[in-house]
Amino acid sequence: MADLTQKPAGLPEWWKRIDKAWLAVLVIPLIVLVLDAPRFWPVVRFAVGAFTHTGVFIFVAISLVAYLKATGAETLLARAFEGNQIRMVIIAALLGGLSPFCSCEVIPFIAALLAVGAPLGAVMAFWLASPLMDPAMFTMTWAELGLPFAVAKTVAAVAVGLLGGYVTMALRNSPVFADPLRERPQVGGCCGVKKPFQGKTVWAFWGEAERRDTFRRTWIENALFLGKWLMIAYLFEAIMVTYGTTDWVVQFLGGEGFGTILLAALVGMPAYLNGYAAVGLVGGLVEQGMAPGAAMSFVIAGGVSCIPAAIAVWALVKPRVFAAYIGIAFVGALGAGMVWSLLA
Repeated sequence: MADLTQKPAGLPEWWKRIDKAWLAVLVIPLIVLVLDAPRFWPVVRFAVGAFTHTGVFIFVAISLVAYLKATGAETLLARAFEGNQIRMVIIAALLGGLSPFCSCEVIPFIAALLAVGAPLGAVMAFWLASPLMDPAMFTMTWAELGLPFAVAKTVAAVAVGLLGGYVTMALRNSPVFADPLRERPQVGGCCGVKKPFQGKTVWAFWGEAERRDTFRRTWIENALFLGKWLMIAYLFEAIMVTYGTTDWVVQFLGGEGFGTILLAALVGMPAYLNGYAAVGLVGGLVEQGMAPGAAMSFVIAGGVSCIPAAIAVWALVKPRVFAAYIGIAFVGALGAGMVWSLLA
């Protein structure tokens, strides 16, 4: 006999379960269809075409991340926090800018290091560089903004990490950085990682069933993750192109001066929700007239302050340390924007 005691999930429960990004992928075209039906197919065709154009880069990006995850390469990160502190900051910034792991995955690891007294300067270097660049981000940036921009952003990510690391080292005894940890740090992560960075690295991972399963699961998860955020970015780009926002972009973000770079950083910090979505969006803005320096300032400032990266820091340290994290990122974004403006 059927169990009739269980009630179907109500609207609030349904809203909690649904993936808002995938919902946006469906809703954005529907809004265009309802409000301006003749523009519906041009918007959809543009977005799908842009996504298809970057298909090879997407495949390479998710395959590389899945490979590094399956091999256990994340265990190498622990070595960045050993030895001389000056060298530690350099290695932490380099690994932060090159590692393929999201901010929420390293929360338990960083929490453990801080708890046992790892230098905050090295942690700050890693924290600042990590959300700005990784193999998947490099590949997508190359596809959308070109190889020179991707390389420049990688260099900027490491430079911002170094800036934060050495500033924190120099001021480690100041009221800002003294006693940095919260009394009860929150070490959970949105990726569900409980005990990261354990075990050994096995580059030929396909000989172990568990690692093959990790590769498959990571590949699928990243394909869905990249797919939804890039489609959102391409839909917004399609709307901008279809409805012609060139004049607005050129007016506010098309200049080459410091004011344009400053404005881009100020806009990027609160508006930047996801790094992969921002790549496609910024690519469209650059095509419409956004200045190169403003584009660099936007992706650096926004990348560090995006929700996953910001939560990772906020969960573990006191507000004054978090404020320093944001401040250093903002200064680094302005510097990166000015340098790239001169080079580009």
